[in-house]
Amino acid sequence: MTREHPLVSVIIPSYNRSEVLRLCLDAVAAQTYPHIEVIVVDDCGTEDAAHVAASRGATVIRTRVNGGPTPARNLGAEHATGEILFFLDADIALDPDAVENAVRILRADPGLGALGGILRPESLLTQSRAAQYRALQMHRWWMPAHRPTLELHASVLAVPAKVFAEVGPFDPRLRETVSSDYRVRVTRSYTVKLSDAVRGRKDHDATVPTILRKVFRRARLSALDWREGETPGDSVPRAVGGVLLLAAVPALALPKVAGRAGALVPPALVAAAVALDAGTHRFAYAQRGAAFGLYFSGVHLAVTFTGALGGAVGVAQRFALARLDRLARLAAQE
Repeated sequence: MTREHPLVSVIIPSYNRSEVLRLCLDAVAAQTYPHIEVIVVDDCGTEDAAHVAASRGATVIRTRVNGGPTPARNLGAEHATGEILFFLDADIALDPDAVENAVRILRADPGLGALGGILRPESLLTQSRAAQYRALQMHRWWMPAHRPTLELHASVLAVPAKVFAEVGPFDPRLRETVSSDYRVRVTRSYTVKLSDAVRGRKDHDATVPTILRKVFRRARLSALDWREGETPGDSVPRAVGGVLLLAAVPALALPKVAGRAGALVPPALVAAAVALDAGTHRFAYAQRGAAFGLYFSGVHLAVTFTGALGGAVGVAQRFALARLDRLARLAAQE
């Protein structure tokens, strides 16, 4: 990075939800770092998000078809002129010093190819209990600063433009593992890191059913999309905890076979799953107190179970598709 104050291109994929896009753009405008261009990629939205973006001085680009955030990010990068590309989801409002800190960290380490940020443990706009749960959970598990990087997150990600050009764009074919795939590609030549100096608040889903649907879908698609060499996006203890929760369901039938001793197995499996993820539960209690902590623990068990179930379904689908592919090749050879 040659200049002391390089231009930063903040690239924001947007699909409707103009009320949170407005907060996102206001936070970008309030950055302490002055050398910023803002590019909003309107992914064929039906609301006035493009008007909101243009009224705040952003360059607005419109996709030809609704393809999701990954193609939108790539399109925004094609139009960017900055030395640093800062990818930011439209439902995240950055802390005022986030871009300045990202520039400082990238300039200090020429070997750093990608810098991920973290989410604050508060929801941006939605303040339901489910949204507050999700804010704490994602802060602790998705973008933690207290453990080694497991996965980059394209929702808050700064990449030198020369690295992006060298590594290539995000893979538009991937659905839920695009960040993991990008991390693997970057680390072939550069280092990557997360930093709690680059922070933002995300607007989280308002209801538990919505969260569970997303968790199931993402876990299933992640299992389908997973490629050799990618790092799983979850911790081993939590993944094992999910398996234990899955096992607790068939274990409910044990009392019919093993009597009272069998009745102890399901609660023991649940207790073991909680123990494996004890740090997350303690974090919630410490942040919000006992009453919310109990709510958090109940929802978190449901989320962990749902994620494990989605992953299991995805693995089963993956094996089924592989088997069908082998049978098709054998039939073609006959």
